[in-house]
Order: sequence, then structure tokens, then C-alpha cells
Amino acid sequence: MKRARRTKIVATLGPASEDPEVIEKLFEAGADVFRLNMSHLPRERLIERVGVIRAIEQRLRRPIAILLDLQGPKLRVGRFAEDAARLESGQTFVLDGDATPGDATRVHLPHPEILSSLEPGHSVLIDDGKLRLSVTEASPDRVVTRVLVGGRISNRKGVSLPDTTIPVAAMTEKDRLDLDAGLAANVDWVAVSFVQRPEDVAEVKAIAGSRALVMAKIEKPQALARLDAIMEASDGLMVARGDLGVEMPLEQVPGVQKRITRGARRLGKPVVVATQMLESMITAPVPTRAEVSDVATAVYEGADAVMLSAESASGAFPVEAVATMNRIAEQVERDAIYWSIIAAQRSAPEATASDAIAASAHQIVDTLNLDAIMAWTASGSTALRLARARPNASVIALTPKRETARRLALAWGTHPIVTNDASDIDDMSFRACKFAVRERFAKVGERVIVVAGLPFGTPGATNLIRIAQVTREHAAKA
Repeated sequence: MKRARRTKIVATLGPASEDPEVIEKLFEAGADVFRLNMSHLPRERLIERVGVIRAIEQRLRRPIAILLDLQGPKLRVGRFAEDAARLESGQTFVLDGDATPGDATRVHLPHPEILSSLEPGHSVLIDDGKLRLSVTEASPDRVVTRVLVGGRISNRKGVSLPDTTIPVAAMTEKDRLDLDAGLAANVDWVAVSFVQRPEDVAEVKAIAGSRALVMAKIEKPQALARLDAIMEASDGLMVARGDLGVEMPLEQVPGVQKRITRGARRLGKPVVVATQMLESMITAPVPTRAEVSDVATAVYEGADAVMLSAESASGAFPVEAVATMNRIAEQVERDAIYWSIIAAQRSAPEATASDAIAASAHQIVDTLNLDAIMAWTASGSTALRLARARPNASVIALTPKRETARRLALAWGTHPIVTNDASDIDDMSFRACKFAVRERFAKVGERVIVVAGLPFGTPGATNLIRIAQVTREHAAKA
């Protein structure tokens, strides 16, 4: 199935999209990656959900990526004697280590690591920022705050700490069990929540090893202070704008999105823009004009993928949301301005053979006006380096490894195909042309670029580029 766009679409599965027929419709509408959110998916249903996706993949003969999204630590207040209380702006409110049910003056905060980390002047946000407190006094077992923005507070509401680095790992015991289950089910990507430091990513990568790639969700201001190191440690990035918008001023989030997107592109690592992209389609069959512009902005910026959360997981119009996002991306990529923006943001190639080949392929595409770069790749690194340059041509990744093909389903402009490795240079060129015809990226008489590494099957050995012409023989064998 050839997509008419290069930007990929991530669709979250949930109650509205757990039926196999709906999942298949989501893929046909444009979803390239399915996100399994472990905040809501019971672990015992994970294998079942993966099995459904793999059955669709086999039936449609297209690699599909599965993104396992770990929940991460959930910081919450305790319970209230009457299940809720009302805080007035200007009053004093205490967070403490006493498990006694709370009232309008205090509540239990069952996280001693938070109490010991807060300092006077730090902000405490409750219930997605609806209530805002400022710390005036702090001790290891009791924090006094002044209510800046009051309102109703109820049992177990979430706590956000934009000014505080908390000495807690990004992975909980639940996350470890979920990760083990996901790796056993052969998911392709793992998204790490609550990332504050590169060590949070390294911990998950040490467990995942070569079984899955690891994506850092940038959702906390603390991560921005060490963003470069986090990006280096990760295989991919996600701009989690929902939590970022709670913990930092909303007007700063668009700039952060651009910073992360451009940084990931510079490193050649896939980047996903997520949260509230078509939020109104949870209940309406069409998005707002502002939401269409939001999705388009992420595409113009060159993001590898745009993501749907509740829109496809629990909304009333999951298939329509994917189809809408698909149309927006297609339209943007037909715009001449899109390519001028992409070209203006292109990074200079690094002094490596892979980057030199990728830069050469890009120049050949522009000079000869070609539509396809046929890349033989074992690990996927060749395809990712080619995609990093954002060529005005599709990157068809030919790989003997199914797991590589699935992972590349997330990468910009990449069309993965599972096939046996090339046996020699002639076989490499012939089968590349054959697949170009079969997958409708080239016609008889047209030329394609073939990129590979010698010896074949050696990861990171990209050192060969060839221009090949498609013949009737290639078409006959397609």
C-alpha cells in the first residue's frame, strides 16, 4: 500500500478502536503506527492487541509499527474526608505525609520524594494545572503553600511540579512488567514517560537491548534543561505537548516543539508531534480550522509523524480522524512552500560515508528529478540517514529483517519492504528495480537510485550508490 505522503500517522488504540475491523480500517485510512497506551491497556490484553495488528499486517502484506507507551510515575494527592474540598485563592494549604483524609486546609501527599524536593518558591499544579499553589515553607514531611488559583480539588488528582527535579526513576514496577510483556510480544518502539534526564532513557534501553527502539517523551520542563543529552541517548523523540502545556506557559510550547523537531531531524532520529492535534474530533466529525493548521504546522516543520490520542482511542470518529489527518498531510506535501521550508532546515552532512552517500543521493534526486531511492539496509540506519536529508523522493527500504521494516514504518518518507538480502551487485540492482515497479514508485524507462553497503548484510557499511534504469524485464518480474 503506497501512501501519497511522507509524514507518518500514529493512531492510539482504545475502546473506540479495539475491534479488529476498526483497526484495519484505521490502517487503510492512513495509520502507519499503532500506539498501545499502557496507562489504559491491561497487561493481560497486550498480547491479544498485538496479535490483531500482526494478523492485519500479514493479510495486507505491509509492515506496521507498534509503539508501546509506558505509563511512568503517577504523582497524585491523597483522599479527602468528604471526597473533595474547595480551595480559595490566597488561602494557605498544606501538603503532608499524614495519611489522614484531607479537608480544605490540608491533604496527604503520598510521595515523600516530592516533599523532600520542594523548596520555597516552587510551583505545585493540581488536576492538569486547574489549581495552582506556590510553596512558602518546606520540610521533609510537610509543605505549606499559598493558593494562587483555587477551585475544587478531589480524591487522587494528579500533581505536576514544573520547578522541581524529583529523585524518582522514569520507570515504575508496573512499567517494568509492562516493558517485559511488550518486549515478549515483539513491539517495535517503546515510549518512555516522565523523562527528566538521559539516564531515564538509558535504563529502558539497557532492558530493551536490540529488541525494540526507545523513544523519549519530552513532557517535563526538566527534560529541556538536558535535551541534547536526552536526544543523543534516544532512538526517537515525542513532543508530548499536553503535559508540557500544563507544566510550562502555553505560549512557550510551540517554540519547544520546533526546537525538539529540528534537533531530532539534525540527529536523524524520528520525531513524533503528539496531543490534541484533532481534539474536537473526539465528539465531532470534522476538526476546527485551528486544529487543521496545527497538524499542518507539524508537517511543514518536517516531523516524522503526527499522532492521534483520544481521537482514535475513545472518540466517536476514529477512522474519520485518521482520514482527516491523512488528507492534511497530503495537501501540505503538495505545497511548494513545504519543500522550501524542508530545504531551508536541512542539516549539513556529517563526515561519514553514510552521510556522504545520503547527500549524493539527495543531489541526484534533485538533478534527475527521480521519485525513488532504493535502500538496502539490515539495521535501518541507511534508510534513516537518507530520510534525515528529507529528499524529494520516497526512500524504499529493502531489508531482510522484519523487525527493521516495522521500525522504519515510523520514519519520514520511508516505505519498508521485507525481502531476502542481495547476493551480489547485479541482484541488488535488479531486485531494487523490480520492487520499484511492483510498489508503483517507478515505471518502465524511468530511473531509480540504489544505495547499499558492501559486503551485503553488514550494518553501517553504506558505501555504494548506483543509478539504475527500470526495464520491461523488471516489470515482468514484478
